Amino acid sequence: MAQLKTKINLYLQENGKTWDDTKVSLQNDSDGNGDYIKTWTYSFTKPTDSQIASYETAGNTAETLSGVLSKRRTEYLTWQEQLDKLYHDIDDGKLDKTGSWYTHIKSVKDANSKG
Repeated sequence: MAQLKTKINLYLQENGKTWDDTKVSLQNDSDGNGDYIKTWTYSFTKPTDSQIASYETAGNTAETLSGVLSKRRTEYLTWQEQLDKLYHDIDDGKLDKTGSWYTHIKSVKDANSKG
């Protein structure tokens, strides 16, 4: 289930806006009802429960993609190490799919597919 913040972000994007902590805040009262919009001061209407619910699928997709990209970031070598791999690939004449830089990047992407 997509988080409320993710779904509200999608609603904001659809209305040409971005998240602004001074214009929206969420709260959870630990009463079993979950998160809700505590304050909303954007110049357009706060989303209804049904509007928020309509972003469930898109929210799940966005959160999955965010998780994949985050995992990739932890598995990629540093940019310095990647540059070193590229240097050695150039030096070895391997600027193709057999080079060490390409095979590293491909293995991370394959292991963390966007779907």
